[in-house]
This record gives sequence, structure tokens and C-alpha cells, in this order.
Amino acid sequence: MKALTWQAKSKVSVEEVPDPQIEQPNDAIIKVTSTAICGSDLHLYEVLGAFLKPGDVLGHETMGVVEEVGPEAGNLKVGDRVVVPFNISCGSCWMCSRGLYAACETTQVRSQGKGAALFGFSELYGSVPGGQAEYLRVPQAQFGPVKVPEGVADERFLYLSDILPTAWQAFKFADVPEGGTVAVFGLGPVGQLATRIAQYFGRRVIGVDLVPERLALARSRGVEVVDLSAVDDVPGAILDLTNGRGADGTIDEVGMEAHGSPVAGAVLSAAGHLPDAIAKPVTDNMGVDRLEALVTAIKSTRRGGTVSVSGVYGGEKDPMPMMEIFDRGLTMRFGQCHVRRWTDDIIGVLEEDGDVLGVEDLATHRVPLTEAPAAYDMFQKKEDGCIKVILKP
Repeated sequence: MKALTWQAKSKVSVEEVPDPQIEQPNDAIIKVTSTAICGSDLHLYEVLGAFLKPGDVLGHETMGVVEEVGPEAGNLKVGDRVVVPFNISCGSCWMCSRGLYAACETTQVRSQGKGAALFGFSELYGSVPGGQAEYLRVPQAQFGPVKVPEGVADERFLYLSDILPTAWQAFKFADVPEGGTVAVFGLGPVGQLATRIAQYFGRRVIGVDLVPERLALARSRGVEVVDLSAVDDVPGAILDLTNGRGADGTIDEVGMEAHGSPVAGAVLSAAGHLPDAIAKPVTDNMGVDRLEALVTAIKSTRRGGTVSVSGVYGGEKDPMPMMEIFDRGLTMRFGQCHVRRWTDDIIGVLEEDGDVLGVEDLATHRVPLTEAPAAYDMFQKKEDGCIKVILKP
């Protein structure tokens, strides 16, 4: 089959790789109908290459049709149309029984000190081949895949794999009271969806970014926006919009690769060119995240408010503004999305008339899988108004 593979820093290519096979009784094989490029894929493209090897198949936002099932794949059957959550969870272990699916103890990657295995996301999370391919092997198929109805465009349900539950969790974790205000930092695909979810629940929304197309898209849906390129003091601007208090909750959807931290950016870039044996500890342990977005979110939150962090961070020794956090009495919620915790609730919203979250129009580019390398480059450079890319095998 054809699959998008990592080859080197900032280099991916579509190659012929072996078709996946049933390996465990609870596996399934799906024929991929749509898959997407995620902002997290760009971490692999640029920053986390030390944890990949040439030929690794990327991608963790996938849906398709079941082609084959193992004897213990639950009620999944050939012909089912499914979305595949990016984290691989058993649904029955101690963590899963508490809704903490991203910490599944059955698939937890203990050798790396990480949580549940992920599709297409390096040795840190199990080196499981991803879904930017013609076919995908799905472990823990008795629980993971989400069945979706026929007769509706893939785009209505594709984002259940990752970015829609991630945005949903980010909003829920922000704990914004009725009538309250949430500020969303980063208006990429997850940030756009977070603003729409907050609006769906009747909250006032302020969006923060510097990319004109992202700001325009958010503004077109009634979001108040703060343009980073036009404002010197973002927390001050948000305080001005909120009677001097700050937002009730803030959401950091940016993560480790934020603009505004040139030293950290230089270290991240340099690490990508080091030998793996040196680059791994630098990337994983040295605290080289760009914290500009997180610090700004902290300073934009009212006293007693909540900071919700869905943007991916990787360092272990990053300096944090502890006095600011303590003095403001902030609650902070971090973490990988527990996808299956939210999917049943989200499907109910997706099935409402009118595409209330605008998921069918979020993608700006739909291209064949064979054009994935150029699409990665475009998405990484934010060219051609690119906000979200869907690949069609």
C-alpha cells in the first residue's frame, strides 16, 4: 500500500510499504477514506525527529471502512464506517474505567515513561504505524473505533479522531461559568473548534493569533479577536475587554512551538540536526519549549480562573511564572485528550441540523495522499491560507 513516511527532519515522502495484517485477536484493519494533517504532526516534522526512524508511517486523524476484524474485536464488523481515535485505549483497565483513556494502562508506553500508545507518533508513544496511508491496523478495536452513520460527508465526523474532542476537552477543562468569557490562544484547527464549542455553550469568546487567515475565520463566526501582530500587551488587551479582570478561563492551543521565544526556538531547531543519541535527551529533558503562549494565557486569566492547556509541550525543566500562578490563585488543567470520554456527547452535536460547529467547512485544502509532502510543507509554513488539510488515499 501507499503511505506517508517520515524520512528526515522536514522531509516526508509517500512510499510503498507492506499492507497491515491482523496481529492480535482484538485488531481490525480499515480501508482509509479520509485522513488529516494535524498540528501535532508538525512536531514530528520539525522537532521530534530524533524519536523517529526513516520509513515510519505518520498520521493520527483517520476514518474509513472496516475491511477485516480479529475474533475479539467486539461488535465491530466488516463494512462498518468508523472514526479512529488517535490514542489507543482498551476501555477496561483502571485508568480507562475512570475515563482517563490517554493514560490507558494496557497500551501505556512504560519504556518511555509516557501514556497510552498513539497512532503515527514516534517511539515515545509506541511506534504504532499511522493512518496517512491506504490501510490502517487498529489495535484495541473492541473499544477504540467510533461507528458513524452512512450518507454524510467524511468531514462531518473525521475530526472526532482528535481535534474535535481535543477542543471539547479544552473547553470543558477551562471551566468557564455560564455568562463567562474564555480566551483562546492559537486559532489553528483546534483553536477554531474550541471557539465554536464555547459559542455553542453560550460563552463569550476572545481569540488570539497573528495569522490573518485564522483571525478572519474566527471573526467571521462572531469571535472577538486580538491580533498579536498589532498589540504589544496581549494580557492588557484582554483585561481591557473584561472590565480589568481577565478571562474566566483561557485555553492554550499553541504549545511548544509558539512564536516569541527566539532562544528556545533556536535550541529546538538545532536539536533537530543533532545525532539522535544527543538530540533525544535535549528534546525530552532540557526544557526548551517556547512558553510565550502559556505565559500570556496565565497573565490573561482572572484571579481564581482556570488555564486549560491542550497545546503540546515537551520539556521537563521549563521555567514557569510560579508567583503569577500562585498570586492569581489559578487552576491549571493539562493533558492529552481522552478522546472516547467525549465522543458520544459530540456525535449528538454533529448530528444536529445545520453543521452547528462548522466542521464541514474547516478544511481549506483537500488533496490526494500522493501530494502529502507538499501539503506538510505548506501547512508548516502557513502558506496559501492553509488552516487544515484533508488527505484522500
